[in-house]
Amino acid sequence: MASNQSPCAGWSILLLEDEVLLRKRLAGFLEKLGAEVTAVGVVADARRAAESMAFDAALLDVNLPDGRGTDLLREKVFPATASIVVMTAEGGVAGAVEAVRAGAADYLVKPFDPEELPVRFAQARRSQQAKRADEFRRGQESELVFGRSLAGVQEQLLRITAADRRLANHLPPVLIEGETGTGKTAIARWIHRQGPRADGPLVELNCSALPEALAEAELFGHERGAFTDAKAARIGLMEAADGGTLFLDELPSLALPLQAKLLTVLEDRALRRVGASRTIPVDVRIIAATNADLLSLSQEGKFREDLYHRLDLFRVKLPPLRERGEDVVTLAEELLGRVCKRYGLKPSVIPAEGRVRLRGHAWPGNVRELAHEVERAVVFGEDRGLLFSHLGSAGGVDGDANAAWLRAGFVFPESGFSLETAIDHLVAQAVRQTDGNVSAAARLLGVSRDVVRYRLKGLKEEPPAGE
Repeated sequence: MASNQSPCAGWSILLLEDEVLLRKRLAGFLEKLGAEVTAVGVVADARRAAESMAFDAALLDVNLPDGRGTDLLREKVFPATASIVVMTAEGGVAGAVEAVRAGAADYLVKPFDPEELPVRFAQARRSQQAKRADEFRRGQESELVFGRSLAGVQEQLLRITAADRRLANHLPPVLIEGETGTGKTAIARWIHRQGPRADGPLVELNCSALPEALAEAELFGHERGAFTDAKAARIGLMEAADGGTLFLDELPSLALPLQAKLLTVLEDRALRRVGASRTIPVDVRIIAATNADLLSLSQEGKFREDLYHRLDLFRVKLPPLRERGEDVVTLAEELLGRVCKRYGLKPSVIPAEGRVRLRGHAWPGNVRELAHEVERAVVFGEDRGLLFSHLGSAGGVDGDANAAWLRAGFVFPESGFSLETAIDHLVAQAVRQTDGNVSAAARLLGVSRDVVRYRLKGLKEEPPAGE
């Protein structure tokens, strides 16, 4: 293998092996691959070498005259980015497994072909890269923007994760309700990443994308010969999520028979693959999401009522973006920062005109639509900044400030229009936006507190003179 094609080329590698001939043989092989090798025969020398130099990788024997190579892993003498492979004699596999648990990426059982080394190191490097990418993704997903409008949701989530940490195993299901695009998937990931199963698998499944004929095998797995083309046994997504979380998006899309089997798995904590006679125990946290009212669907016979009640323990309801008030701008600014960072652009700002348009838009696509609008505005930025001009009038900037709330394209219905009802709606919206603060709502509307109070009581007459 040519050194310029080797994954070890240019690496600094620590080799710990007490058998002199094997140490020389392995060191020579690695050097031919273009690596810089520091070869030692005892743990003490390896420790000193690791403390004085940041190695890219290490090949460690387990049993040494003065200790165990796994001690170095527990002492964390290597950089977090180092690719560690351990080697052990036939009877020392348990020690190798111990090393993997302590942080090694892989192990080799002696005797082995040195040609395996570049392959194992390459796998170890990919594993490190995947781990780092996953850590970054976790950090990104953990930075949810709750804002004032989601303060109640945030409190719910904190209580759920606190309960999870007390239980650790057999975590109860979570049901997330909300319109399409409100961030149900982001909330599910947040719950997983903040809970005791953050290091376990998170398997995501959009139930509407499952072909009905293959849904059961995809979810629960199958045995060889269970059906045509089942040439080998295969684990299902629920089994793959064992010890972690299974996120079922658009849950009502599952057929009723499959809902029954899901209920059985939740109750028994065990599943049976398609074509199998035995059950397999599983410990999976189910997070389900829906944009429909499951209770109504169950009453109509379109969703199993027993499954609904089994899932409806920890319920989280996400409001649509149009009901989140000023948080629309807060969220847009957070998304803007992420988009600019991803595209390698300088941080940008949303001017007053753009902020008015963001607040005035109805956002039928919710957070997903907002994210797309922000990214589009960054890529096709206007000369005067992120104005979001196509979202409609910006009121006080290029139109009537008192009409900024009016949805673009609105026309009065031929059947007539109730001005009094519209005023009531505006007052109610102002009260919601200010979290029930009547004085603050009155300031937003430019009226007295008494007017707001009268409207909230459903009175249509003018308040007494002098108030």
